[in-house]
Amino acid sequence: MDVVLVGLSGSGKSVVGRRLAAGHGATFVDLDEAIEARAGRSIPEIFAADGEAVFRALEREVIAALGPPGDADRIERVIATGGGAVVDPRNRWILYRRRLPVWIDGPVEVLAARLRRSRHVRPLVAGSRDPVKALRALLAERERFYAPAIRVDGTAGVGPVLRRIEAAVGARLARSSAAERGEDPDPEGATPTTVGGGTLLLDARTRIGRIVLGEAMAAEVLADVLGGLRARRAILISEPGAWAAVGAGIAERLAAAGWPIESILLPRGEAAKRLAVVGRAARRLAALRVERGEPLVAIGGGALGDAAGFLAAVWLRGVPVVHVPTTLVAQIDSSIGGKTAVDLPEGKNLLGAFHQPAAVVIDVAALRSLPVRQRRAALAEAVKMAVLGDDRLFELLETDGPAIARGEPWVFEAGLVAELVERAAWAKVEVVLADERETGARISLNLGHSVGHGIEAAAGYRGILHGEAVAWGLRAACRIGVALDVTPAERAARIEALLDRLGLGLGRAPVAREAVLAAMGRDKKHELGRLRWVLPTDAGYEVRRDVPEPLVRRVVDALVGGRPGGARVATGRRIGAPARRVAAASPTAAEG
Repeated sequence: MDVVLVGLSGSGKSVVGRRLAAGHGATFVDLDEAIEARAGRSIPEIFAADGEAVFRALEREVIAALGPPGDADRIERVIATGGGAVVDPRNRWILYRRRLPVWIDGPVEVLAARLRRSRHVRPLVAGSRDPVKALRALLAERERFYAPAIRVDGTAGVGPVLRRIEAAVGARLARSSAAERGEDPDPEGATPTTVGGGTLLLDARTRIGRIVLGEAMAAEVLADVLGGLRARRAILISEPGAWAAVGAGIAERLAAAGWPIESILLPRGEAAKRLAVVGRAARRLAALRVERGEPLVAIGGGALGDAAGFLAAVWLRGVPVVHVPTTLVAQIDSSIGGKTAVDLPEGKNLLGAFHQPAAVVIDVAALRSLPVRQRRAALAEAVKMAVLGDDRLFELLETDGPAIARGEPWVFEAGLVAELVERAAWAKVEVVLADERETGARISLNLGHSVGHGIEAAAGYRGILHGEAVAWGLRAACRIGVALDVTPAERAARIEALLDRLGLGLGRAPVAREAVLAAMGRDKKHELGRLRWVLPTDAGYEVRRDVPEPLVRRVVDALVGGRPGGARVATGRRIGAPARRVAAASPTAAEG
């Protein structure tokens, strides 16, 4: 196996790594030394001459060159990383997956004192007048990336640190051996990075809940979350497709770990968001005698999460909810931020509440079985986040978005799906943290949704997936923005070209223009009687309340009014197909 040491500068990764490698006859790899060898210059020289971006590119090359991890029955390599190596999602995918990551931690005051005595210059700290403050800021930025690793106190001395790592290695080897014999490995004291072959990639404790992301780790993390909430049982709320694909497996693993299981199944898609459905689910909670403080676990897509979140918000005036999103749109968007809602005949999401989850457990393995149409539609929400300011996400979608939509195996194995989910989801986390109750910057997340929600409503929430509607909405926002000189023509062309490449918003939406405009008139983004439009700019967005109605009508007229079956996604499936056929093609919850 490979042991990967992570942590801030000054934590002792190189010293510990050399000792650990020597004790096992293993190869020691210092990534900073490998970067210097590749560049033919020292790291301070690289920073001084070319900047951090060039250094990070070299770092990615060196990490990619590590190749596959070693055999699981012994330590073959010990890899000491630079303090910021695991910030890049692709690096973390390589370093954490099928390897044993260890976080050597310590008080920043101790680390700063070590750095003052060190002969090695750390560029991100050296220029600061206050190294303690600089390290504290770096830790705040990076803690969610270090947290998936086994945490070891690096101030206790090299000997105690080595003994703690040796214990973790021994436990890992014992579990691997038990798994090979077909026995159930003892998960006590283990992390998801060491249980069941799963990988934990990000673990953030935030004001809007714990955000955990990884691969094949949902049941183990969920058990940890429920334990932290002092739950006495697992109350799982799902829908038939998500339950068959994901929920039943989670329930089986939780039950094997000793958790009593209760399950409630809601209908698929937007049908879950009817008040009558929520009322029946509430009566089931009453029959189960669910008490205040008992968490509900929502396993499904966006519509299921909306309904279960609303139920949690109103049951006994609010109980904890944990989201386990199973669709791409739910993982990158709807499960994050605490907005819960149900639909009324007059419009979508008109009755709701802000109710932040206790945790969001994002397992990208669930996305492998999604229908192509669902993955493709969800990419519209990723495009939205890219347009709002994430250039790396924009580039990822341009280069590999079509392959991600198709679900090609290599995009999962290479970590591209995990990177897309992390970048889009964390971008939303940052927006929500800045404006939890949508009184300011959170309005940005409605980019593309004014026309998008109007199209969904005009279709009666049948036959058109949320992301497909948002794609037409993004095109509308671009065209309105260009007409008002808010969106540069080149920017709008790049956004629409990306949508073309992804097969989204092609042709005209098969709904009536007047129905779309009427639904937009009821949109909840109105303020003082005027609809607030989020329009893309060169590097972000602008909110406008003065968009002329004739312009809106002209743009909407160009994007809607197609015949049912006339507008197609890249797979060739009719977007305007009857609801019954769409449901049959979608084994997980419809996006919402």
